[in-house]
Amino acid sequence: METVIIKNKSNTKVLPNKQFISEEEFEKLVFNTPEILEDVFLLKRQVRGSGKKGIPDIIGIDQNGNICIIEMKNIVVDASIILQVLEYALWAESYPDSIKNLWHECKNKPDDFEISWDKLNVRIIVIAPKIISSTLKFVERIDYSFDLIEVRQYIDGDNQLLFVNKLEVEKDTKKIKPVSGLETYDEDFYRKERNQDSVIEFMKYVKDLEQLIKNKNWQLDTKFTKYYVSFKYGLANVFSLNWVGTKSFAFAIRMPKDELENMIPKMTNYNIHWKQALYYIEPGKTEIKDYINIFEYAYKKLIG
Repeated sequence: METVIIKNKSNTKVLPNKQFISEEEFEKLVFNTPEILEDVFLLKRQVRGSGKKGIPDIIGIDQNGNICIIEMKNIVVDASIILQVLEYALWAESYPDSIKNLWHECKNKPDDFEISWDKLNVRIIVIAPKIISSTLKFVERIDYSFDLIEVRQYIDGDNQLLFVNKLEVEKDTKKIKPVSGLETYDEDFYRKERNQDSVIEFMKYVKDLEQLIKNKNWQLDTKFTKYYVSFKYGLANVFSLNWVGTKSFAFAIRMPKDELENMIPKMTNYNIHWKQALYYIEPGKTEIKDYINIFEYAYKKLIG
């Protein structure tokens, strides 16, 4: 049995892995823990209709405007899962109006999403306590964006500890292949979608943030997405540089509002759904050094 050992100066605890009682319990955990899929807005559990075989466990839309087919399995998963989720992906592409209706029916949807309903991109997410590593060899041959995520739980008194692991293909084993339908998000992509002068300024701030991270020796990775560049610790987004329209952009910190509202500089506004503060940038005037205390607070809060 897998265990977690918690050790400090005076005590050692051994926590065995606690299996989920049912797939329904597992689904509820993921649906009610947005930190597991922090860039995905979860629309609905157990979506039915449109004459498709089976039902995807959860439908969501991520911050890049991709339709997310989320399949939950409370068992050890291997490559046999792929055919099932591909059927769901084909359904999503064939019946975009079904997902569009779910989106419009949702009362608490975020208002900052841009979704191209006439050209949907599908992202497949499989979540299970354990995923056989050989599954990656099949996933890398699929044109869809595909995430494999392991989630296991451990109980320490009243505390529930979650192990979350996104499986990655090793660089030396991943085969290079042509991929159709998947965008590469980078500076060139922004130049096609945004104001040219704004892209130049945006990239300056990206480089300045990367230099700050290097100077502080923070263990953060840079990730480009369609609407923002995030600086991540593992799967968690510590802070980001977000596009606001085609010309403007802002620093974004995902943290409870009451922890930031008394800090200087003041936030421009706060997105309640994403629990995210935005600090609008005036290129040439806004300086990274004025926000170091906020970036540092966000980093230290996450890593403890």
